[in-house]
Formats: sequence, structure tokens, C-alpha cells
Amino acid sequence: MKFQYMGKADMAKTSLSSSSLFSNPDAFFYLLIPTIILWFVYFRMSRKRLYELAAQFQGLEGYPLVGSIHEFVGDPMKIFQKMWKLSHKYTKNGSPGKLWIGHRLIIFLSHPKDIEVIYGSQTHIYKSPEYGFFNSWLRSGILINNGEKWRALRKLIAPSFHLNVLRSFVDHFYKHSLSVVHKMKEEGSKEFDVHHYMGACTTEILLETAMGVDKKTHQVNGFEYASAVMKLCEILHLRQVKLWLRPDSAFKLTSYASEHNRLLKYIDELPQKVMKKKKADFLKKKQTTTEKCNTKSEEVKEAERGAQRLDAKRNKGEVTETVEGVSYGQSAGLKDDLDDDIGEKKRQPFLESLIENAANGANLTDEDIRDQINTIMFAGHDTTAAGSSFFLCMMGVRPDIQEKVVEELEQIFGDSDRPCTFEDTLEMKYMERCIMETLRLYPPVPMTGREPQEEIKLKSTDLTVPAKCTVLIGIFKLHRDPSIYPNPDEFNPDNFLPDKTSNRHYYAFVPFGAGPRGCLGRKFAMLQLKVLLSTVLRNYKIYSDVPQKDWKLQADIILK
Repeated sequence: MKFQYMGKADMAKTSLSSSSLFSNPDAFFYLLIPTIILWFVYFRMSRKRLYELAAQFQGLEGYPLVGSIHEFVGDPMKIFQKMWKLSHKYTKNGSPGKLWIGHRLIIFLSHPKDIEVIYGSQTHIYKSPEYGFFNSWLRSGILINNGEKWRALRKLIAPSFHLNVLRSFVDHFYKHSLSVVHKMKEEGSKEFDVHHYMGACTTEILLETAMGVDKKTHQVNGFEYASAVMKLCEILHLRQVKLWLRPDSAFKLTSYASEHNRLLKYIDELPQKVMKKKKADFLKKKQTTTEKCNTKSEEVKEAERGAQRLDAKRNKGEVTETVEGVSYGQSAGLKDDLDDDIGEKKRQPFLESLIENAANGANLTDEDIRDQINTIMFAGHDTTAAGSSFFLCMMGVRPDIQEKVVEELEQIFGDSDRPCTFEDTLEMKYMERCIMETLRLYPPVPMTGREPQEEIKLKSTDLTVPAKCTVLIGIFKLHRDPSIYPNPDEFNPDNFLPDKTSNRHYYAFVPFGAGPRGCLGRKFAMLQLKVLLSTVLRNYKIYSDVPQKDWKLQADIILK
């Protein structure tokens, strides 16, 4: 072993050589390249199983690191058209497909057996990371939450959308439906975009029913709110499909960021106003109840005895909590927590229930309640506005169908202009089939995403979906599968005759999703659609100069 003494001069030369190495661009470049290669090799090796399973799926292979992002340029309309063409090319007859957005693997499913594996599971409930772009808006909202927090929220919120709560909303549905009928008269006989009116109407309905506040309280213009939500969704959708907009650091440098923040500030004003009013109402009610707690009137005692008698009848099976023959937006064979018997005491409107639960010790902060308000307002108004708009457009291009719907309404209402009741909606059998067929052709949410935490064996094929990828459920594609729906692009309400639905897979029609994470507002939406659309058709005849084949669709989160 030999040691060589280095003098100060030699050490200075060594130090100089080292610093020169990093100050020399060529030398730094020569070191950077192998470092990147080593990192890339490590990255690929750490995801070896994912790549092995992904190789079995047909679809776009893309390029390293960027994937197939070059395929999704243009506005939301062009992006949707491109997705539709790719699905025809790679996912025929319900076969699964794949594509890459950057290094993120996307598996596309549209076979009902495979969709059942995802939707019907208590395990595969995690939303995909693409929903993370909603965090600045919906935050801890039930739509994008996962795990135990989501389960707790679902348990708290579901009773507020039980049918026996919704029955009391029909008068409000009708009042706002009649209001939008009067507003549309200002358009005269000229052609106009009905979606703006539907968006404003569904916003006002949600505020008065689920939130329990009237317009004087919230002072929010329904049209402006719906317009702000639509614009914000466009920006969030661009972040989902444009690779360069995904990193927060890059997004903040764009003009989209300032517009995003402006819209979000406006939208966030609504839950603050609503929550402030309802909390004040709750405290006032609680104080009044406390003052009277020791002096129960005979009316209160009799009401309590009546509730006890009703519970006794329910326990004996003498009270029917569901309505036979009414699907409320999903296959008749599917059941979820909206069909559960929740008991008399839990039947409260959405916001009132959350505030009371928070006061009684539930793990709910004001921020949590705000996020649920934003979630319900977004999911509840935009989807219903889209569904009602497509329905009215279909009536315009299919006057023969419109005539049959009107005939049914005349049988129910006759020449009377009386308000619509809950019992009337149960008689709207043909209209319900038309609404269902509209939701088949134009599902408000054309696809949903999940992130499996473990590998999934598909039922329609021998393929296995890798863990930690994004699984897209192609609802739009599923609903237009010719092996399930003959002449799938044709509007045919008879697709939902009882004999047709009974012979179809349960998961062949899922406009509101299904299973544990199915849409909480499914029954609310269907009941609202019946009241709103019947009121419009009792007052107007719908015309459209644009044939269905020329409709230009876009899907910036919600199909329009």
C-alpha cells in the first residue's frame, strides 16, 4: 500500500479540475446523458409488471415519457371526436383498449361484464388521479374523496336523497319549471340554445330543495353560476388531456390559471352565503326547541305516537318504501343505498342534515360542508341541465316521438293546467322511456375513471388490468354497442320496454354509474327531469332545424 503526498499546488490543480468539469458545458452534458438513461432504465424496471400487462392490450403505444398526448390537440369537441374514433378502432365489440397520457397508462373498458367488476366492487372505489384537478374546487367533496372519509360522507348524505325526502320537492320542481317556461317566452319563435335556460333552472331548484334557501337569501344569478361552472369545467378538462398543463408549476404560468382563479372565487361565494344562512336557521331552531322541550303539546305527543305506529308498520312490512315499475335511472335489477330503509328521523334535506350532524358530533368541519355544497351544486345542476337539453333537442328532431309524449301527458292532465304532482310522475311511463333513451345516447358523464389498488382480472377476456393505472369506464361507448342495442345510434324509447330491459345485462345501462359509488342524485335527477320536461311540453311544441347526425358533441367533463 502506497500513499503519495500532495502539496498545496497539486491540491489546487485537482480542485480546479473538478470545478472546471462542471463549468464546462460539454463535460456536464456527457454526465447528464448517462444519468438520464440510468434514471429511465430504473423507472422502466420499477414498472416492469405494469408494462408486461399493458402489452397485452390493443391500443396506442405512444412515445416514451409523452405517450399519445399528440393525438389530443385542439378544442374539447375535436378531442371528443378523436376519442370516439380511437374507440372504434381499438375497442370493437366491447373489447378493452389502452393509451398513454405521458407515462400514465389508461385502460378503456366498455363491456358490461368488465364494468360490473369495477362498479360492483367494494374494493375498486378509488377515483383516478385525473380527478385531482378538481381539488382546488371540490376539495374534500364526496365526488373525488376516497377511502374511509368517502364512506363516512356517503353514509351521512345518502338519506337526504331517499325517495320519501324527494316527494316533498315536487312542488318546488314545478314552480321553477313554470318559471323557466315563462322566461323562454321572451325568445318568441326564434331558435335559441335551451341549455342556458336548463342550467339556470336546475341551479335554482337545487338551491331551494337540497340547500333549503330561496333566491332572496342566496342572491345568486342561476344563469351566471351555471356559466361559470361550465367555463371552469372546460379549463379542468384541458388539464386532464394536455400534458403540459398537468404540472401545477406550468399551469400557473398560463392565462388559464388566472381565469381558473377568477371563476373559482365567484363559485365559492355561493356555499359561503348558503351555509351562513342555514347555520343561523339551525341555531335559531335549536334555541326555540330548547325553550319548549319541557312543555310538549298534545300535537307533538300525537306526532311522536304516529311516527312510532308508522315504524311498527314498516317493521311488519306493511309500508312500501319504493315505487314498483319506476327505474329512476338504472337497471331494475340493481339496488344501492338510495333504496335502503333509512327510518323516519333521518329524512332531512341535504344541507340541513349535514349541519345537524356536525352539531351532534359528526366529523364535519365548515370546510367539509362547503366542499359538499360545491360538489352537489356541480354534479346536481350540470348533469341534469345536459340531460334535459338533449331530451328537448330529441323532441325537436323526432316530432313523432314528441307527439306520443304529449298524448300521454294529455291523458294524465287533460285540459287542466294544474301543477304536476308526485303521483303524476308515476304515470309518465312513455316519457320515462324517452328520458332513459336520451341518457343512453347522451349520458351526461360519458366516462368515469378509477384507479385500482390491485390487479384486476376481467370477465369478458383473459386480460388482467395492472394496479395503479387509470381505468376509464366508457359509458358513451357502452350505450352504443350494437350487440346490446340494435341500431344503437337511433333514438328508440322501446329499448326500455320491460321485456327488453329484463334480457339485458344489469350494467349495460349506467348513465348515473352504479354500485357503491353510484350517483347519489339519481332519483332526484329523474324526478326533476319528469316534472321539468312535462311542464315544458305542456306549454310548448319543440322544433329543431339541425338533424341529429349533424350535432357537434363535446365532453369537457359533462357531455354537451
